[in-house]
Formats: sequence, structure tokens, C-alpha cells
Amino acid sequence: MAARASRELNNLFLEAVQNGLKNDDMKKTVDQKNMMKMKHTAPPVNWYKYAGIVGLVGVLMVLQVPKEMKGQYFEYYRAKTEAFFNLESSCLVHGTDLTIEMARPPVDCSVCNGISEVPIAYNMTKEYFIKHHAYSGVPVLIKGGVKHWSALETFDYKYFKQVYDDDALREFDDKPCQFFAYKTNFRTLEDVFSMSKKRAALKKDQWYVGWSNCVDKVQTLLRKHYERPEFLPDDSESSSLDWIFMGGSGTGAMMHIDSVNRPSWQAMIKGKKTWYIEAPPECFNSCPTKRMNATMDQGDILVVDTNKWYHSTFIHPEGGLAITIGSEYD
Repeated sequence: MAARASRELNNLFLEAVQNGLKNDDMKKTVDQKNMMKMKHTAPPVNWYKYAGIVGLVGVLMVLQVPKEMKGQYFEYYRAKTEAFFNLESSCLVHGTDLTIEMARPPVDCSVCNGISEVPIAYNMTKEYFIKHHAYSGVPVLIKGGVKHWSALETFDYKYFKQVYDDDALREFDDKPCQFFAYKTNFRTLEDVFSMSKKRAALKKDQWYVGWSNCVDKVQTLLRKHYERPEFLPDDSESSSLDWIFMGGSGTGAMMHIDSVNRPSWQAMIKGKKTWYIEAPPECFNSCPTKRMNATMDQGDILVVDTNKWYHSTFIHPEGGLAITIGSEYD
């Protein structure tokens, strides 16, 4: 029908020219003819758009296929899909390092103005801490800040294994407690406290793990041996969760940035650990140095806003089993 209308319009145009068409009328007729062509010309194909739609449909199909379906290639692609997409909650994707980096807000680079190394303090006062470190984002290593804690003598692998009995481990699994296996083959906290004596003594291999202390009765027992750092602001609230990190020599946590929304403190209970702290990429041109380090000995405490600074840790072999405990404040 469109072709027929175009032919009729073309015939009328030729007839009008033969009978003597004025310039203005001819221009209008030409414009109408061009509009007719444009109206019936197919738009260009956007192959990128169609490829994206097909890819999304493919992902959704993989998500909907039940796990009971077997097949080497299907299981491979399903595993790849589950590594990024979250199948167990209402969230589309997992909270991985990649997604956290994509979603994190840019850092105010004033946190590193004039700082080329982590400041070291002795006998930290509350007034000095509030003025220079509490909410400025400037990290600080406080030497001997927790020397009076009984945790320095009490906490070790054997003690933790004792307080995390079967009931505590069951509660740990039932609650949304976090466990970081890092580069070990441990899958749960129960695996950590089920290892052989030789491995626990670091005579078989070096391991490093971390977990949130979210079991009520264990919190009560552990907090008898440590307390909230005295230099924190009186009106600040501490997190209800504490974090414990424990392991042998070598790399602890790999370089990463957190998403906990509050500054953190971490106390060295046993061993020796070095933190490597890096400015975020958006501050490379603003900070005097891209990387700083802070080495913690037993009884030291480090305060750092891990939401603003990338960080990794290294456990020194001369310190034996390293144990740290920490939390956040606002």
C-alpha cells in the first residue's frame, strides 16, 4: 500500500510539472515526497541493543533453571553466573569487592593532606584524638594503647576453641555471622576449631581467618578481658559486633576497601602485624604518598577509616600466632 501511494504521488508530481507548477508549490510537493520516503524507510538496526537484550534473557534463563539439572557446561555457566548474581535474596548481585568498588562514593582527598606516613602516638588523650583523628579520616597508631587488657594473656587458639563450644558454633551458623576464610580451605568457623593440634600450632601450614563475634554468650565472656578504647569520644556509639582475626605468618587480608560506614579500631592481642594503607585512586594526585604502613606489636591499637583507605595486612613470623580484635564507632 505504501508503494502504491508513493507511485500515485509521483504521477501527480509529474503531471503538475507538465501543466506548469509554481516554484512554491513544487517545493511543497517535493517536501511531501521526501517525507513519504522517510516515513516508510526502516530505521537502522542497533545490534548492540539486541545483543544486550539477548544476553540479559540468557542470564535470566540460567537463573531460573533448577540446580538439579546436570550437565558439565550448564554447571560451569551457572557457577559463573552465581559468582556475580545473588540467587538467594532480593538483591540482584552479591556484595563483592567489585560491586563495592563500583558503588562506593568518592573519597574526600583532604584525609591525606600533608600525610606521608601513619602518625604514631603514645598516651593518646581523648581531646587530642577527637581533634586530630576521630572523624578526620587520618589514621593513627597508638603504641601500648591496650597494655592493661587481660586479653593479652588470656586469648589464644585454645581459649577460643573452649568458648566456641557446640552450642556457640550452632548459634554462629544460625545467625547472619560473617566468616572470612581468606586463602585457607576452611569453610566455617567450626572447621577452624576442628583442625589438628599440629595445624593449630602452625607446624603444618600457615593459615589466617577472621569472623564477627555475634554469639551473645561468647561476647559476654570475651568482653570481660577487653573494653572500649578510653580515647574514643564519650558520645560515640560502638558497634554491637566485634571482629576477631587470627592466624600465622604471611599475607593476612588482601588489599581491599570496606563498606561498614564507620571508622574502625583494631587492637593487637598477640603477635605482630603490619598494615599497608593506600589512598583511593581518586586521591593519587592529592596525597603526598600512595602507600603507608603501620606495624603493630602486642598491646598496640590502630585507628583507621577502612571505608576511605585501601588496606592489606601481613603477619610477621617472629610474633607467632597473631590475634587482633576490633570494632567500629561513630
